[in-house]
Parts: sequence; C-alpha cells; structure tokens
Amino acid sequence: MQQETHDASSAAGIDLSQFFQVFFEEAGENLETMEQMLLNLDIHNADDEELNAIFRCAHSVKGGAATFGFSDVAELTHQMETLLDKLRRHELSPTAAMVDVLLASGDALKAQLARHQGNGADPLDTAELLVSIRSMSAGGLVAAAAPRAVPVVAVAAPPAAAAAQPGLRQLELTVGPLPDPDEADNLVELFKEITDLGTIEPLDAGRSADGLRRFKVLTTSTDSDLIDLFNFHVAREHIRLAPLGAGYGFHAGAPGTPAADPAAEASEAAQGYGFFANAPGAPSAAGAEPAAATTAVEVHAPAVKVAPPRGEKAAAAPESSTLRVSVEKVDQLINLVGELVITQAMLAQNSKDVDTALHQQMASGLADLERNTRDLQEAVMSIRMIPMSLVFNRFPRMMRDLAAKLGKKVELLQVGEATELDKGLVEKITDPLTHLVRNSCDHGIEMPAERLAKGKPEQGTITLIATHAGGSIVIEVRDDGKGLNRDKLLGKARERGLEVSDAMTDQEVYSLIFAPGFSTAEAVTDVSGRGVGMDVVKKNITALGGTVEIDSAEGYGMTVRVRLPLTLAIMDGMSVGVGEEVYILPLSSVVESFQVQPGLIKTIGGSGRVVEVRDEYMPVIDLERIFNVPRFDFENVSNIMVVVEAEGGRVALLVDELLGQQQVVVKNLESNYRRVDDVSGATIMGDGRVALILDVGSLVRRSRH
Repeated sequence: MQQETHDASSAAGIDLSQFFQVFFEEAGENLETMEQMLLNLDIHNADDEELNAIFRCAHSVKGGAATFGFSDVAELTHQMETLLDKLRRHELSPTAAMVDVLLASGDALKAQLARHQGNGADPLDTAELLVSIRSMSAGGLVAAAAPRAVPVVAVAAPPAAAAAQPGLRQLELTVGPLPDPDEADNLVELFKEITDLGTIEPLDAGRSADGLRRFKVLTTSTDSDLIDLFNFHVAREHIRLAPLGAGYGFHAGAPGTPAADPAAEASEAAQGYGFFANAPGAPSAAGAEPAAATTAVEVHAPAVKVAPPRGEKAAAAPESSTLRVSVEKVDQLINLVGELVITQAMLAQNSKDVDTALHQQMASGLADLERNTRDLQEAVMSIRMIPMSLVFNRFPRMMRDLAAKLGKKVELLQVGEATELDKGLVEKITDPLTHLVRNSCDHGIEMPAERLAKGKPEQGTITLIATHAGGSIVIEVRDDGKGLNRDKLLGKARERGLEVSDAMTDQEVYSLIFAPGFSTAEAVTDVSGRGVGMDVVKKNITALGGTVEIDSAEGYGMTVRVRLPLTLAIMDGMSVGVGEEVYILPLSSVVESFQVQPGLIKTIGGSGRVVEVRDEYMPVIDLERIFNVPRFDFENVSNIMVVVEAEGGRVALLVDELLGQQQVVVKNLESNYRRVDDVSGATIMGDGRVALILDVGSLVRRSRH
C-alpha cells in the first residue's frame, strides 16, 4: 500500500512517502484524543466546543489520509465527519449508540493505519461500520427538516444538473500566477488519484493572459478540505475558490480575508501550514455559528468576528514548544551520559592521591565536573520520563466496554496522571495494570442490585493513583467492591493442595491470589477465571525490580499497591566487598546492616543457617560461597550482615565490608555476556573494575528452596 501511494505521488511530481511517519504519529495522536473526548462527552448536554474538537480530529485524519492515498482511512473518516458535522450543527442529537459507533470506528482506523505501516495484517472489512454511520447520518436529514435546522445553502444553490447528488457543489478554482503554470496540473493529478474527491476540468482552455489557470470543480468536499489538499502542491496564496459563475472568491492566503470554514481557520492560525490543519489542541473560533463552507458570503462573517489575531494563536500552539525525537536517539544520549558518569567517577577515584594544595585548579575543575555531570544526568534522565496519563488514558475505554459486558455500573477515577515514570517501565507496566483494573471490575465491583442491597451506591468506583515515594513510584488500584474473603481464599488454597494454615496473617492469605493457577471465580468466562493472571502480574512487576502489596477490607473494597523504581538506567546502590570482589545491592532493597556477634548464626537441618534479628529468624546467604569468590586473606572472614528484602521475604547476606553508597549506571549483562544466576546486571566502578548488581529477588527465592 505504501508503495502504491509512493508511485502515485511520484507521478504527481512530489514524493510524499517521506512524510508517512509524521502522518502516522499525528493520526495516532488525533485518534487517541478523539477517543478520550468521546468517552468524556455528555450526550445529554453536549458542549459545542467538544463536538467541534471531535470533528476536527476526524477531519485532520481524513485530510492526511486522502493526501497520501490511504483511501480506506479517508472513506471511513469521511463518513464519521459527516455524522459529526450534523451533530455539531445540531441537526442531530448525540446518543450512546452514536458514541459506540464512533469509538468502534476509531478502533478500525487504528487497525487500518497499523496495516499501512506494514504490520502484514489483512485488510479490515468496515462495511457494517459504514452502513451504521450512514444510517445515523441519514437520521440527520429528517432532523434537519425541523424548525431548529439551519439551512446549508443560502446564497448559491447548485445548478439543476447537479441537484441529483446531495451535497455536490460546482466551484471555480483559480490557480496562480505561478512561476511555472504547468504546476497547476498537479492538482488535476490529485483528482485522478483520489477518486472520491470529485472531478476537475479546465475553463477557457485552462490558461489566461494574466498567467492564471482556471478550472471547474464538481465536489462534495468543503472548501477547507480542498485547500488543505491543494496546499501540498501549490502555495495557499496562489489558490482561490468561488461558486461557479460568481467570479473571484476568497483568497486562501490573503491576510484579513475570511476562511472557508471557521474551525479550519482557527486551526490554521494555531498550527501554521502543517500536515493537519485541524489537529487536536488547536484553538477554535469559539462561539462561531457552524455552517457549511459553501460560499464566502454565508459563513465567513462569524469567523472574522471572533478569531483572535494570527500571531496570538501561533504563540498558544503546543506544537511550537515541542520536538519529536526518536526513542533510539534518546537511548543513545542516555548511554553516553552513563559513560560520562563512569569517566567522572574514575577521575574522582584517581585524584584522591593528588595534593590539592599543589593542584588546586585541577581539584576545582573536578568538583565542577562532578556537579555538572550530575545535573546533566538528571536532565537527560528527565527526557525519558513520561507521564502516567499515557497508561491511565487507555483504561476509561476498556472500563466502559467491560462494565457494559458484565452489566455493572463503574466509575473510573484517576489521580496523579502527571506523575512521571521512565518510558521503559511505562511500556512494561501497562499489561500488569490492565489486568489489575479488569480484575477489580470483574471480581471486586458487585452487580448494581447487590450493591443497593448492601446499602452502597449502585455505581462502583475504581481509582487509579500514581505518586512518588522517595526513589520509587507507587501505583495503586483501589475499588469499593466486596474485598477479599479470608476463609474463601484459604478454602480455595486447600482445594488446590497449597500449604496453608489458619495462623497465617491476612497479608499472607491475600498473597495466595498470586499463586499460579489460583482463582476465586466460580466459573471461567472470557474475562477471567482461569487463574493465569495475578501470578503473571507479580512475575512481571518483580522482573522490573518492583513489589506488589494487597490491602483488603471485606465488604468495603481492596487496594493493590505496586512499587517500582523510577528508572531502569541509573540506580542508587550500596557497594559491598567480598574478598577482592565488589557487588552492588539495590538501595531500595536494603533494610539494615549490623556486625555479626559470636553465636548469632544458628545452624538448622545440618546445612541451613539462620540469624535472629529482633525476634525474627531469617536465612543467611554467604555471597562468598554462592559466587565462589577466591580468598587470599584467610584471617579476614565475613563478619558483616546486610538485611535485604524482596518478594515479601528477607534474607541476611554475609559480606566482608561496606564500601559505600553511590549511583551506578546499569549495564545489561545478558546482552553483553550471558545470563548469570542471581545477577541482574553490571556496572563499572570508579577504578575501572566491573561490579555485578545482585538480583535480590533471586537470592530470596534461593533461600526458600
């Protein structure tokens, strides 16, 4: 499909394939914005500006798709645009069915765009969607006959020959003067490529003594749509449109003259002459009476009356203050900063023996380098940080569909969407959070009748919360549903042959839902009940260096709390020495450290060793034995213990010395060497040595076996 479009655009004298990626990215953003606005739309009291904004999203996608030759996308968005146009003109009133169809259309458009990007998917059949949208739009024709309807054509009615096709308009297109008058032929080629655009033929042999080219255009498209398309081939100031026989119409680029469509004018003022003149976020001409862009006389006065100055809107455009950069470039930058951090640490290490009195300037320079390196590191790391709203925004749609499927009434609240998390973590945390939200809706929230019988409001509430806590981010999924039943969990565990007892704490009982294959569902459905969800959730979060906790109050609800490190690239660690080797412990896992006293370590079962810390016995792990560290100083035995915590368990690690706390750059050991048991990565120390970063979760699991 991309090759076909490339060939077509080349035939027209311009290669548009270089703009494909920009189109796909901006179209995706438009569809996401449209979905959020549809989900938030109050169908009983729809705001005109909201409807206009939704219309602009569809219009932007259609304009780009038509330009690049993605006819399936252009056709579907054209029909959506028709329905949305009737809604914003109040010829139709929005209904829940319309929102459903528009949401389904958005899903179809995402699939179509993914196919055009080359994922190999089969073409999508949108025939039923198109029929549904056309049917709903046809209801607008009936509504338009009501007294509140606004007549579309007020000045220049179409000739009788064109009246058979509703919406068909006859326009006179004037192009020029151009340095090369033959450039106007590109517009003729455009009509050949986009068959739904209409027809074009030259007037007066197409040429005039004044260097202008004139054409007769038959089309159902609005003037703003045509100008958006023509602008890829001819500058806006060289394009004029007018009803056929009315002489010169408005000048598309002349300052102070009205535009063909109020929304398009507002969008153009906000974003300049980019790909999508009506991208979301562009300010619109608020208060302008929507009307069809048929003639210059009919629709332009309101736009002129309310449109702010062009420069003022340009300053308000969010795109003007952002830059789109590929993730690969950001990752490369972070990697280089990591190398700089290592180099700075090496310089600091080697300068310890230098007499600062003799080399004061060098010492001052090294101090400045350390400060600037840390500032640069923090600034670069912030580039990778993206708001949690990127994850949270996908849940309202999912919740709406799931609640309707289960016959429940659920409200989804979001708190802390602006909280930022590393991009790599955001991508990996999405699936676990999706399962937790679905689990709360399916297992937690009761049916409306059951909630009313318990004295609760029939609409349940699920709350997503993201907050920063120290060097971590905490994400909570709360619901006000039935909560967890301790006896039921113990009963299910015994049925599955799990070792449980009535003496277990509530936290231990709640943690049973993370056991593989464990489920409290009475029946298996396409939503849940197979017991393959929560164990995967915990496994994925643990792999990210995070933890999961559960709080529950039976009859009142449940909270699942996920704690994650802020970034995977650079971490705070505690370096410990064992023999001649140095190991790094994630600082978030370190609980305490203490000196080993004689008789403190006790042997059980012949080989296992435990230590008592504040009336709690925990396993002892000797790092010297696990990693077979060679020892040359036999008098120096491991006499320091570091208590670490992961996956709900604690172990005491035997080490020789504590070397200090520092930030370390995490290097992937698996991709650079191979996987090593009980090691999650590696880093380079200030003296140039490689230190292994220990996988605390793996050490805790080792102690259990």
